[in-house]
Amino acid sequence: MRALLCSELGPASKLSIAEVDDPHPGPGEVVIGVEAAGLNFPDTLIIEGRYQTSPALPFSPGGEAAGEVVEIGEGVTGVVPGDRVIGMSTHGAFAERWVVPATSVLPIPAGLDTAAAAGFALTYGTSYHAFKQRAALRSGETVLVLGAAGGVGSAAVELGKAMGARVIAAASTPEKLLFCRSLGADEVIDYRSEPLRDRVRDLTAGRGVDVVFDPVGGDLTETAFRSLAWNGRHLVIGFATGEIPSLPANLALLKGAALVGVFWGRSLGEEPAEAFGNFVELAAMVGDGRIAPRVWREFRLDEYEEAFGVFARREVMGKAVFRLR
Repeated sequence: MRALLCSELGPASKLSIAEVDDPHPGPGEVVIGVEAAGLNFPDTLIIEGRYQTSPALPFSPGGEAAGEVVEIGEGVTGVVPGDRVIGMSTHGAFAERWVVPATSVLPIPAGLDTAAAAGFALTYGTSYHAFKQRAALRSGETVLVLGAAGGVGSAAVELGKAMGARVIAAASTPEKLLFCRSLGADEVIDYRSEPLRDRVRDLTAGRGVDVVFDPVGGDLTETAFRSLAWNGRHLVIGFATGEIPSLPANLALLKGAALVGVFWGRSLGEEPAEAFGNFVELAAMVGDGRIAPRVWREFRLDEYEEAFGVFARREVMGKAVFRLR
């Protein structure tokens, strides 16, 4: 089978496509014939050795994919060859066949095509876990989404609206802000040309926002934290700028606010029942039209340098996927 391999840590230019042996499942595992695989910001980190987990070299990056179950291992129940599924893990998805634990496999929700399904699990799973379990978001609250046109950011815009929140989407270009409007954002802020804190103050009549959804990091984090209302919650999703910020601890005290970490990947193992329940609810939202996962751009596997490049240049709006078949 063909696989995109990371044999040396570094930029995407060091990746290569290789023919490798077909994998076979061990006990409790399934093999997915990958038709499409979602690209995500963590994929750019893992190939450089900057992610929370570090697979042994060589490995194939990619943490989510959609396709058909082609083989199951001993003891697997609830899934059979021929089932159309989404798979989740930390790496391995950018290949024609992918071995994952059976517990990390979900049926493709009705209404999603293969490409959209390939980019569904991580972004919507992360954003829903962030809002539901970590922020306890309530209908009527106001959410500020940073990096709102990106993968998790765009999912957060949709889910914030679906959960009854008022959503303020912040992004870096007019084109991205138009995209956020199309997702249902109530207000938008161009933080390249507008002072973020002043605009939040104007849009909330001086009160501030209840929740900040922050996959960006860098200088924006402190500015956004200062824009929280009393009892606000700042969700730490990631650091797309590459800069891990520091916050003066007195800000949390003065606002009665909480800085809340969101590690969706670990939550799958720590809280599997909650994670499964989240996906049942997300599938229902797809079914009734409250969220509509979409694909911004599809790439062939041999276009991997350009595919990783759009993340480095922060051009992505919504989801990008590899189409393998």
